Amino acid sequence: MLLSNIKNKIKRRTWDKLVFRLRNKALYPKIYKSYWHACYHKPGRAEYPVNYYTAVPNPGAGIGHQLANWIAGYWYAGQFGLRFAHIPFSQEKWETFFGFSEGEMTAEELIKKHRYQRVLLPLFDEFNPDEIAQIKKIIHSYCDKKVVFIAEQDQFYRDQFGVMDDIKRKFHQAKSRKDDHLIYSKDFFNIAIHVRRGDVVNREKTDNPNLLMRWQDVNYFERVFSTIMENIQTDRPIAVYLFSQGERGDYPEFEKIENIHFCMDMGSKDSFLHMVNADLLITSKSSFSYKPALLSNGIKVCPKMFWHGYPKTKDWILVENDGSFDSRQLLMH
Repeated sequence: MLLSNIKNKIKRRTWDKLVFRLRNKALYPKIYKSYWHACYHKPGRAEYPVNYYTAVPNPGAGIGHQLANWIAGYWYAGQFGLRFAHIPFSQEKWETFFGFSEGEMTAEELIKKHRYQRVLLPLFDEFNPDEIAQIKKIIHSYCDKKVVFIAEQDQFYRDQFGVMDDIKRKFHQAKSRKDDHLIYSKDFFNIAIHVRRGDVVNREKTDNPNLLMRWQDVNYFERVFSTIMENIQTDRPIAVYLFSQGERGDYPEFEKIENIHFCMDMGSKDSFLHMVNADLLITSKSSFSYKPALLSNGIKVCPKMFWHGYPKTKDWILVENDGSFDSRQLLMH
């Protein structure tokens, strides 16, 4: 078993390196069996089976990244006229917590029990008509077979709010909600602030653009919070909860905030849950707070410059890199 796992890891890493090197070359789609199937197979049946699409939540990534994978799978299933097949998150605690599998067929069940064929698809640019057409051609070539189409790892989908209503329904109706415990009091207007640190703290020691683009200074959050406090309309006293990594002493700027709670030792699952349930959530440039925002029924105040999109509704307020935003938007709530 151990030897098999090692072999699978080596195979996966070798494949990932190949995809990375060839992705922007004309040769790239030709490394997939599904590409050649589309070139030579002509479907011959009049009545076609129901086929599925899915994406693997990257087991080597954080839960925000894994959610982006899952959401992309759910979204593209609909876009390609396929049904969605669920693949679990890498940790059982998150799988149970989200409850997204409830009411869904799993890819494993389809393949092992119902004898569906597993077919890997090439990466595609969602804004490139030629690449989209190629994927549709591949999918059509299998329409006389029972197939679960597997997205290549980390297939990107920018505007993840496209499935927001569905994932909100799934999350808030999940069986696991009966086990939720919040430290919030309903007597207060609860503001959650997520400050991304961890992997971006040592940004000055790296030239990795992915880390550099994620950094936000504490001054950004101070300005956002100050504008909110000057303009928010609520008949309840305000309680503030800071979610981040490190020690309380790392954030002396926040000590002056009245009724603030430093949630530095709270686990990731409980932090996620509290961000979802805040009356107002201030997110950072992080999937770990963007995903709770998608599930939240409260006000979301988010960095405008981000790699995923936002819906154009009044409960989403977008902020410039310097922490400024149109405070009149708060008067609409």
